Parts: sequence; C-alpha cells; structure tokens
Amino acid sequence: MNYKLKTILKPRQSSLFVLVSFFLVLSCFPSSAQNRFSTNGQPLTRILFVFDCSYSMYGQWQSGMKMDLAKKLLSEFLDSIKGTDNLELAFRAYGHQVPLRPQRSCTDTKLEVPFGKDNITAIKNKLKTLVPKGTTPIAYSLEQCGGDFPSASSSSVRNIVILITDGIEECDGDPCAVSLALQKKGIVLKPFVIGIGLDQSYINSFGCIGKFYDASSETTFKNILSIVISQALNNTTVQVNLNDQIGRPTETDVNMTFYDDQTGIIRYNFMHTINNRGMPDTLTIDPIGTYKMVVHTIPPVEKTGIEIVPGKHNIIAVDAPQGYLNLKLAGNADYSKSLSCIIRKNEDMQTLHVQQFNTTEKFLVGKYDLEILTLPRIKVNKVDVAQSKTTFIEIPQAGNVLIAKPSEGPGSIYVEEKNKMVWVCNLNSGLLSETVILQPGRYRVEYRPKNARESLYSIEKLFKIESGMSTTVKLY
Repeated sequence: MNYKLKTILKPRQSSLFVLVSFFLVLSCFPSSAQNRFSTNGQPLTRILFVFDCSYSMYGQWQSGMKMDLAKKLLSEFLDSIKGTDNLELAFRAYGHQVPLRPQRSCTDTKLEVPFGKDNITAIKNKLKTLVPKGTTPIAYSLEQCGGDFPSASSSSVRNIVILITDGIEECDGDPCAVSLALQKKGIVLKPFVIGIGLDQSYINSFGCIGKFYDASSETTFKNILSIVISQALNNTTVQVNLNDQIGRPTETDVNMTFYDDQTGIIRYNFMHTINNRGMPDTLTIDPIGTYKMVVHTIPPVEKTGIEIVPGKHNIIAVDAPQGYLNLKLAGNADYSKSLSCIIRKNEDMQTLHVQQFNTTEKFLVGKYDLEILTLPRIKVNKVDVAQSKTTFIEIPQAGNVLIAKPSEGPGSIYVEEKNKMVWVCNLNSGLLSETVILQPGRYRVEYRPKNARESLYSIEKLFKIESGMSTTVKLY
C-alpha cells in the first residue's frame, strides 16, 4: 500500500516572552487591622479553630503556662481579623469537660461556638472560661468537625480547620486517616496544625494530618497564625509555562487540571492562554494544599508535588513541546468523513488518540505509530512529529467493489502481498449483494454457497481496485 509522508514548517507567530515575578510582602497583622485581607470577589471562607484544652496545657512555655499564653495570643489575633469580609469563624475545644482521672474520656470534645459572621467576641469569652482537664482525642475531634460546617456547594465556600495542640493523639485514634477522609469527601481543605511547645519527637506525627507549623516561641506563634490566616483567606497567583524544546513558554491552547495531590479531588480546570502581552496568563490558585497538575496534551504531561507559595507570583514550568499531524486522503470522496486512524507512541500498544482524516491534531514532539483503519489496514511506524512543524500523512483515494452472490453463503476478501494471501475482511453471509470499500491493489474473493456441503464448490475470483473506481465481481 502506498502513502506519502512529508513534513513542512507550519508558520507560527513568535513572541518574546519576558517572565516577570510579582512579590507580595507577607508580614504580621497589627491588632488594629480591619479588612486586612483581600477577599473581595472570593468565596466565603469558614475557619474552625480546634483548641487543645487537655491537662498537658498546664505545662510551662516561654514566659508562662501554655494554656494562658495560647488563649492570650489567639484572642489578640482574633481582634486583628475582626471585620474581615467573607469570613465566618467557629470554635471547638477538646479535653476540657472530663478530668484525666479517675478515667479519661476519648469523646471529650464540643463545638463551643458555631459558625457565624460576628462571633469573635463569643469565641474570646469562651476562651476565658476554658480550664485544662482531660486527654487528647485529636482523631475523634477532627471527625466531629465534619458536622460543624454548614452545608454548601464546594464552589461557594472554603472550609478550613486550624488545629492548635501541644500533644499527639492519646486515644488510639488515627488523625491522619480521619483528616484524609474529610478531605476526600470535600468537607474540608487540608487542615493546618499549629504545635505549641511540642516535644520534638512528636513533630513527624502531624505532617499527614495537614500543613504543620511548629510554634517554638510566642513570637513564632503570632507569625504562624498570620501566615495561616493569609493562606486561608487569600488566593495567590500562578503562571504555567508550557515550554518548547529550547525552554521558551510558547506552547498554549491546552486544558490543565489541578488535582489535590493527596486526595485526588479535582480543584481547578483552566484552558491555557497566552495573554495580550505575549505571556502565559495569570491564574488565581488557592495556596492551601499540594497539587498534581495534568496538562492535557497528547499524550498528557503530569507534574506532582506542586506547592503554591502564598505571597508571591508562582511560576510552574512544564516541558510540553508540540508539533502537528495532518491526515489527508487523496481526492475528495465522502469516504474521508468516516475514515480514522489509531495513533500510538512508537513501540507502545496503548492508544493515545483516534484522529479523523482531513484534520490536524497537535501532539507532543516524538515518534508515533499509526494504524489507518482502511481495508486493508495501513500501518505507518515511527512518524516523526517535530517542534512547531506539521507532518502530513497522505494515502490514496479508495475504490469499491460490488460483490454479487448467487445465493447466501460465507465468503472473505484477501489481498495479495509478496505471493501471500492476507485476510482483509469477511463478507456478510446473509447478503446476495455487498459493496466493500478497499484501498488500491490486487485482491481475491473466496466464496462457497451455503447449501454446498463440499469444499470443491468453493468459488474464487481475482479482481483489481483502482483509486476512485468501482468494479463488480459476480460469483456465478
């Protein structure tokens, strides 16, 4: 079977890309700040503080008792975010109702202040009354958090948990599994965990729960709260550079999906764009969590472990050099409308795409194997798709044959290749007349009437197919 393969340069507008990073200053927020966070136009954010009130909070930390300092610092910080738009807060405590002795309670947790827009005073008043008593049921407390958030569509609200603790799980629960389950259900984003004067041996226990911060001092605790709230309330900017073979971000017009790297939940979908300044467009991304990004080129490109740094313009670079593949059918027959081609990576049986003829598709630079679904099949291996070029694959126009049978019966068509009979297709045994579209070449049809019970009644006819021509084969 003959085909033509040629590669030409497809003209594309070239632009000079100047990569500009925008840095925002991240700092502590003064206690008098109001509307300090840029949330206009952003979804409602709900933040649930989960506060450790277990007996160990009597311990000393810096200039005083852990409990007193944590209450004071959290109270001051709540004042600093008073009046923030699009924000609702709630407060849950654990270890504050049942004494550690004579018997600890592993269900000692309570939502003390439900969600509301103006409840900072209520949270501060509740903080004043808390006295450390019991144990540390972190897993159970996190599980109860799932019911603390009012129901809402995921696109209209962001649910966030901030856990403040001085110790690890003491009730044989699995906080990591509970946190992951809440995230997979879409109830909360990845929680924040702030450790107060933690034993250093405990630190590795919290990374699987959420984003962990170790508050080793009072000043550090203040700074961490500011950073956490900044991440909770402010989306940040991201630029995705789809680089060509020489590292220029010139590739575009392809969809990108951002998944939560831990839970697999789809977080964002964007169609990549080059803006009017010739640069990849700026996206707004939630900095909470770690992402996996899939760029839906053919084949797709993945990048995992993406962390969005709050307070700066993030640039994510991905190698995605692409070229074009154009499939052409000689002539102008309507047959091209239904003709397609299976495309695979060279020496890989997985199907990447099924492309129609007389169309052009974009592929990553590389070599591909093509199986064109003509009769007989045409296979073209190691087709090279080059950067910013168009590779043309052209096959001749088909012809057709009308097979006329005297009666019903089995039959099949073969092509002659190097003195060998190669099967092409079977005929419909129940039809007396059948038209088959075939590529140019020399063929044989083999047939036996249904009622003939001996092979010697087999009928064979030789015929030739020419491009754009019709022929008739009578099997009688």
